[in-house]
Amino acid sequence: IINNYLDGTRGGAVDKASPSGMHFRDSKRKVDYVLAYHYRNRLARHPPGAGSPEPTRGSASSALVLNGGMGKGRAELPRLDDGRRAPREWPGLEVIELGPLDALEEEKRLQREEYERNLVEAGLEIEKDPENKSQGLSFVRIHAPWQVLSREAELLKIKMPTKKMYEITEEGGILKKLNEIWCKVTEPLQPQVPQQENTNMKSLSYPFSREKIYLYNIKDKDTFFDNATRSRIVREILKRTSTKARNSMGIGTLIANNVYDAAYPLHDGEYEGQNDDMNERKLLYREWARYGVFYKFQPIDLIRKYFGEKIGLYFAWLGLYTEFLIPSSVVGIIVFLYGCITIESDIPSKEMCDQRNAFTMCPLCDKFCDYWNLSSACATARASHLFDNPATVFFSIFMALWATMFLEQWKRLQMRLSYFWDLTGLEEEEEHPRPEYETKLLQKKLKNKNIRTENSNENEKEKLTWSDRMPGYAANFGLILFMIMLTFSAVFGVIVYRITTAAALSFSTNETTRSNVRVTVTATAVIINLVVILILDEIYGAVAKWLTEIEVPKTEKTFEERLILKAFLLKFVNSYAPIFYVAFFKGRFVGRPGHYVYVFDGYRMEECAPGGCLMELCIQLSIIMLGKQLIQNNLFEIGIPKLKKLFRKLKDERTEPKEMDTNQSKDPQQWDLDYILEPFTGLTPEYMEMIIQFGFVTLFVASFPLAPLFALLNNIIEVRLDAKKFVTELRRPDTVRAKDIGIWYNILSGIGKLSVIINAFVIAVTSDFIPRLMYQYAYSQNGTMHGFINHTLSYFNVSHLKAGTQPENSPFAQDVLFCRFKDYREPPWSQNQYEFSKQYWAVLSARLAFVILFQNLVMFLSVLVDWMIPDIPKGISEQIKKEKSVLVDFFLKEEHEKLKLIESFIARDKQRRKSGTKGERIRAASFCQFNRSQKSSFASFSSQHTEV
Repeated sequence: IINNYLDGTRGGAVDKASPSGMHFRDSKRKVDYVLAYHYRNRLARHPPGAGSPEPTRGSASSALVLNGGMGKGRAELPRLDDGRRAPREWPGLEVIELGPLDALEEEKRLQREEYERNLVEAGLEIEKDPENKSQGLSFVRIHAPWQVLSREAELLKIKMPTKKMYEITEEGGILKKLNEIWCKVTEPLQPQVPQQENTNMKSLSYPFSREKIYLYNIKDKDTFFDNATRSRIVREILKRTSTKARNSMGIGTLIANNVYDAAYPLHDGEYEGQNDDMNERKLLYREWARYGVFYKFQPIDLIRKYFGEKIGLYFAWLGLYTEFLIPSSVVGIIVFLYGCITIESDIPSKEMCDQRNAFTMCPLCDKFCDYWNLSSACATARASHLFDNPATVFFSIFMALWATMFLEQWKRLQMRLSYFWDLTGLEEEEEHPRPEYETKLLQKKLKNKNIRTENSNENEKEKLTWSDRMPGYAANFGLILFMIMLTFSAVFGVIVYRITTAAALSFSTNETTRSNVRVTVTATAVIINLVVILILDEIYGAVAKWLTEIEVPKTEKTFEERLILKAFLLKFVNSYAPIFYVAFFKGRFVGRPGHYVYVFDGYRMEECAPGGCLMELCIQLSIIMLGKQLIQNNLFEIGIPKLKKLFRKLKDERTEPKEMDTNQSKDPQQWDLDYILEPFTGLTPEYMEMIIQFGFVTLFVASFPLAPLFALLNNIIEVRLDAKKFVTELRRPDTVRAKDIGIWYNILSGIGKLSVIINAFVIAVTSDFIPRLMYQYAYSQNGTMHGFINHTLSYFNVSHLKAGTQPENSPFAQDVLFCRFKDYREPPWSQNQYEFSKQYWAVLSARLAFVILFQNLVMFLSVLVDWMIPDIPKGISEQIKKEKSVLVDFFLKEEHEKLKLIESFIARDKQRRKSGTKGERIRAASFCQFNRSQKSSFASFSSQHTEV
């Protein structure tokens, strides 16, 4: 060991790897972080101290390396004893020319050596694998000793538990009894993980300080900081340690430049195995990351301890969202059952299915379609009633309030977790710039250096301005607009497919094919829509990332927020554009018989089914939602990581030579096992799929009351799928402290408000709720729904059909004088024939009035719920105040004890001074001075905490 740097190539023998795979070779120092890189040895260099003497000047055993490919000048030949340069043909002089790849590899090696020296200077201890192959994978293991951990914990202001414990006051009365009953009922559902012995007591936490180290409950310095905290501290050092080569700042830049392949903390051992050694990873796997424990609650505190606060908050949010889906699923099932029960008593459906009501309808297409009877659409009308009934209005109001209550409850849970996880008062940490930002800034500095005048201010700090980013912003605006237009084009393409396919199937001579045209076209079009959405989703995810990168955001937080906004915008438009079309545009621009709107020559715009567009909207929503959840959220999440892992394994086997390595142990170490795993890329994909699902559950819930049920079934699997992925398939993420879920909350809140408006329009415009209500209370003679179907159908004189559009070879052509079509228009015998009737304008006014009334009512109720439920639970608010007062009392007590101790020293010294020597008098004076300084610091501390 030389200066805390342990290299496997030094010395003749190499120690065996630690048996646990979690420590250095001495089996004492814990591995806190690992750096991995691939090396490539082109030169057979003798390791220093291995027995080979260094070549002397003029000796015949010299070797010369010429950098032939990089264009950085030529290496000088060695000098002889008389000062002359040795010729290239000198006996024993071997000249080795490096190609471009070898020179690049040498440059990377030098950067690694410099970086690792700087890490050692920062106080870290390093252990390296020997590079005894021609090429291969090597690891650098890093250990942080106590002095480094304590120093960095103080700089990062990490809160650590002190010796002081205080009691958490619980709410009494009926709430306490209900809570006790709930705990007993749900005891079988609780995960079997270690819990705090006394849940009524909490440790008082305070930012770590080396001066006040006596305050903390330090039983063992090796275990005082847990593994997650240790790796977080080392990561901070890695991020700020720089190298002179290429002015690289931190490990992020080195990984971006392929100097290192990866940097990651280690998992706590294996998650499977018959051995009795229990670790947190194995515990998480047994009690959380298996499908067999889907019925259990999540061990949120253990998740937070192992993965950090940011990932802990995600799983807490996902768990609360899944729990809230249970009541909404129950209500949705009740609404659906209400539709099933009342289907036999629905008068409009009966009228439509009654064959005695001879409603002869106008042809659905030109020339090849015949007149048809409305009773043939009986099945569609009955199915529409399952979702188009008065209960869906109640369900829409319920879901709007449900979304508000969910967000309010999440704020309360978030505050509760912040208190117990010591996140209250968490300050935003200053982030290091991203490697791409530093590279761009370096390019700007070099460019400005060439044109800088002598009068320029060189001390001015360089940064990227809006003019530097303008090309990126312009590319973002143009490409996002292009992608949105691409989505609309895909929707239009599916519309054209439906129109042309419907027309083609109508030409068929097969009676069965012609009778099932609408079902065939709808089903195939929805499947095409789903495939297009899945493909564009993957494309848009990659495009959003690339667009964010060319913007060159400064920090990772800014990068993540901009990426989320772009990805959400593109995926939102992609997922919901076909649904918006069916809900609000399909059948609105059809025209009327004799004056239809045509897309191309002979192709009429498609119209809704006789029962309305709500049934088709339900089919579209259900297939897209279920397809995305089944294929994208489950199959892709399971399959793609496994394929990536297999590909990386095959690549490593192909690149690494089959050489025997006697120094490596036969069993793979933990860092080898973790390197094979997939790197953690962030929580954005996990949140994104849940946010899109939240949109399906809330935005169009009026048309599909069973959406919460399917979301609940998906999320029960999703929680365990994500858990298994984090525990078994991903490298351990760096722990990140976060006090909330960030920009995702704003997106959720926006979707909740948008859902109120969209559901109001779905009920008012897409469903028949308003026309039925208007007929029953304004036009019905007896206040019932009898005659509603006849009221909604207008008359058309078949002799007014354009030439060439009449049905060919129709057996009914001679008998039909008038055909019916669904619209509110004047009859042909009226003076204003085929113009919109008074009923049309009355119904339109009622639709708009309902939208305004519904929106304002639900918004008012949402604000009322928001006001009634406080963001911070009363108990937590009181505990935070209590914690502050306990903290002040604790420090005052400690200071008083310190002052008493000092005063006792001074009192003893005064007694000795009367009979003591001159040296003792000086020591007594110094004690008096120290006493005064302590009193002044005590006074300043008291005044500071009085202000708090």
